[in-house]
Amino acid sequence: MKLRNYVEGRWVEGAGSGVPLLHAVTGDVVAHATSEGLDFRAMLDHARRVGGPALRRMTFHQRARMLKAMAMHLNARKDEFYALSSATGATRADSWIDIDGGIGTFFVYASKGRREFPDEAFYIDGPVEPISKGGTFIGRHICVPLEGVAVFINAFNFPVWGMMEKLAPALLAGVPAIVKPATLTSYLTEQVFRAMVESAIFPEGAIQLICGSAGDLLDHLGEQDSVAFTGSAATGRSLRTRPSIVAGAVRFNMEADSLNCAILGPDAAPGTEEFDLFLKEVVREMTAKAGQKCTAIRRTIVPDAMMGDVIEALRSRLSVVKVGNPAVEGVKMGPLAGASQVREVGASLDALRGGGEVVFGGEAVEPIGVDPGTGAFFPITLLASQRPHEQLQPHEVEAFGPVNTVMPYSSVDDAIGLARLGRGSLCGSLFTNDDRVARDIVLGVAPYHGRLYVLNRSGAKESTGHGSPLPHLVHGGPGRAGGGEEMGGLRGVLHYMQRTAVQGTPTTIARITNEWVPGAAQPTDRIHPFRKHFEELQIGETLTTHRRTVTETDIVNFAAISGDHFYAHVDDIAAKASIFGRRVAHGYFVLSAAAGLFVDPAPGPVLANYGLENLRFTKPVHAGDTIQVRLTCKSRTAKETPPDGIPQGVVAWDVNVTNQDNELVATYTILTLVRRMAGEGVPEMAS
Repeated sequence: MKLRNYVEGRWVEGAGSGVPLLHAVTGDVVAHATSEGLDFRAMLDHARRVGGPALRRMTFHQRARMLKAMAMHLNARKDEFYALSSATGATRADSWIDIDGGIGTFFVYASKGRREFPDEAFYIDGPVEPISKGGTFIGRHICVPLEGVAVFINAFNFPVWGMMEKLAPALLAGVPAIVKPATLTSYLTEQVFRAMVESAIFPEGAIQLICGSAGDLLDHLGEQDSVAFTGSAATGRSLRTRPSIVAGAVRFNMEADSLNCAILGPDAAPGTEEFDLFLKEVVREMTAKAGQKCTAIRRTIVPDAMMGDVIEALRSRLSVVKVGNPAVEGVKMGPLAGASQVREVGASLDALRGGGEVVFGGEAVEPIGVDPGTGAFFPITLLASQRPHEQLQPHEVEAFGPVNTVMPYSSVDDAIGLARLGRGSLCGSLFTNDDRVARDIVLGVAPYHGRLYVLNRSGAKESTGHGSPLPHLVHGGPGRAGGGEEMGGLRGVLHYMQRTAVQGTPTTIARITNEWVPGAAQPTDRIHPFRKHFEELQIGETLTTHRRTVTETDIVNFAAISGDHFYAHVDDIAAKASIFGRRVAHGYFVLSAAAGLFVDPAPGPVLANYGLENLRFTKPVHAGDTIQVRLTCKSRTAKETPPDGIPQGVVAWDVNVTNQDNELVATYTILTLVRRMAGEGVPEMAS
């Protein structure tokens, strides 16, 4: 079988016989891959002309719903993917990390797209920046999708997750993508990609696939394009310095393999829960995916007094790990992805032997359920380096397989120093029940790590594991790890967008962003805004209420009703000695009284109070003060309507409460659920 490439909306078979891709267990040919003859420039043009405009016509919420639909579609077909995943040498648990992890990333970004982004095609980044003294000229940052193509060059170890953790933020941002998986395991990527294409959920041109060499693809990139690379640091540096990348200042995100570490805290002695958690995690990271994880633990740093205990305990646990055909019941570790990996890991292990002694494994493995001499199996190998400051090989050489080196430290500062010798890692973990130790080590190694995993007995039950990058958090690291960041929730999406500072008058900025800002126009209407449906409200529309004088009785009654008898409200003597000088009204009474001023009491389109944000009490209110409210429609967001639900949207209102001297006493944003009449269009700002 020859894998096909998805090019310009159709499946295309590359020229020639292609590279044979072998089953990691049996050595049989699974497929052939070739991209020979593809027009890479045309692929980029198709994405820019067709895919990009289609995605940019959608809002964040529409693109989020698209991701959710795709996740549900793939989730229904994942058994097919599991069956083929075994050819990569993956156990069922390994496949879960790759396949369910990839689908889960789509689900997370679908949720974040609807919750953390507006129902707009752009994103407002941060608050208004005042520029002029009089407030007539301001600045604001917006983020808009890049109008190029996101090119993804992935590693062999995660043919599904590696693709999807890059696709999710790019597509949510509104940028089309070309996926180039590692050829070795591209047959699994192609199967999942085919399922995505068959669904017809993504618009034409949003995704394309190359199974084989990327040829001259990168030579045709320009200033609006980006590259996300996962793989070896040497390959990444070579790609990052290509003339087209440099000349176009193409965004290049690099996630390279690194010498990740696990540190056993000085308090986590044998017999403690932390010691057992540490052993479990180290063994898991050595054997999951046969150690072929960019986040796998390569250096195990332990107190010198516990060196012998740790080695013996790891030997005991590693000795019962069954290695063999993942299809055989009880097998916990499969082969490496291919023969080329066996050679590479073997060469790295030879180099590591110069910096430590093999204390477990290192010899030929006899896998279960496999014919002798068949498959890409490699022995689980544990080394010990007694002089880690002198024997630098463990800090310089990575064996991308089930290989790990244990080394001692003499003090917390020494442990920090050893961790930093990795010169930049994707992840480091720490096992301690002493939060003072946790603070010292985290702050000491954070500049050298993209993620830090701190575990003790309290968090063990729900912890996610050392080697599990999460879509909510950044995945990447400094130095050797490539200096890049992927995912990280909102951060990953903004990587594919251009942040632009926009300057102008408040009204102009409000019209551009469709969000009212202080100083912008505030037209009024004879109809109370709470009598209007979602579609009828205009951004900037303002209601100025009648006034209310706060009385001593109000303060006493509110204290009785609320149970809030704080001295500043009820004790004349204590209040006089306070910063207020005399008794003040409760802040929450001011809010309640303000609501009484601006709420229209009759049934109408406003369905409910949805929340309150950014509350500040800026000046005390005393008995005898008179308050007034200015209520302004700040923004609107349509909500999805369930089949049996009421069409509705969320309206954000800017609320300013002032006193008789027109001084601001409280400011906040209140959210209301408002009934929709029909569509979800967002109106322009009111004139």
